[in-house]
Amino acid sequence: MMDIDWLKRLIRLVEESDIDSLEVERLTTRVRIRKSPAVGAAPPAVAPLSAPPATPAQSAAEPGLAGGAPPAAAVAPAANLHEVNSPMVGTFYRSPSPDAAPFVSVGDRIEQGQTLCILEAMKLMNELESEVSGVVREISAENGDPVEFGQLLFRIEAD
Repeated sequence: MMDIDWLKRLIRLVEESDIDSLEVERLTTRVRIRKSPAVGAAPPAVAPLSAPPATPAQSAAEPGLAGGAPPAAAVAPAANLHEVNSPMVGTFYRSPSPDAAPFVSVGDRIEQGQTLCILEAMKLMNELESEVSGVVREISAENGDPVEFGQLLFRIEAD
């Protein structure tokens, strides 16, 4: 059974803090509270800026700008690139301590289960492990950066 007072305290904590969302799992109950819309929710009603129509000379020089198909690289990442997204809101740390070497760097060969980073949430240090073996191709967050739930952290070229 849900403890309503506990839920109200959680909501008040999120409202009064700088965090955007909170996810708590307690026995068989899972609660997610967000101030802003969830990732993938409808975007705000703001019209995007549109570029002026391309001239025929621009169309020939830059085929992706004139209503033609965008370059394949812009459509989707390579099929063997595995994206690692943040499973929680927190602070991203590349190493176990400020004076230690990072867990991984771009170009490093990693194994499944290897620690990629630490995500600090509510004073708890959570190690994020790789789900695949391969080579780290991109690290999308800087040491000490706040990260959101679902934010891209790493791209790994899987074996």
